[in-house]
Amino acid sequence: MIAQRLLTVTRPIGRALVQWARKAQALRERHRGIFGEDNREARGIKLLRQWLSPQQRAQFDADRYFDVIGCASGKRYRISYGSATNVLEVNGAGRPTVGLCFVPMGHLVPGDVMLAQKIALETNEVGALAVANRFPVQVPRRS
Repeated sequence: MIAQRLLTVTRPIGRALVQWARKAQALRERHRGIFGEDNREARGIKLLRQWLSPQQRAQFDADRYFDVIGCASGKRYRISYGSATNVLEVNGAGRPTVGLCFVPMGHLVPGDVMLAQKIALETNEVGALAVANRFPVQVPRRS
């Protein structure tokens, strides 16, 4: 009998908690990007976009990558959205020839990492390549 009364009393509390949790989740989804990690990532992308040329910005908006020209060699590099193994050296036809991995120290969001990579290649290509780890890239075969 006591157990029955406890169930009767706790059910409304349980329903209220479920409703509150649903409202909290809806509010969180509605305001995603204002709090926490999502905001850091959005700010990183915003800063990156401010540093991109109009051509790079259009390329990034369309394909989630942009090309930069190395200051020393004039080679073209493609920086894709990401925090590591996201830089490719590309040939004149736009095909990747080698992958490069170099990142700034610290725990940074992708936009900040990509901006550091862009600045490094455009202002100190030799230094960036000196610390970069190279990796082979798989080029899809043409049918």
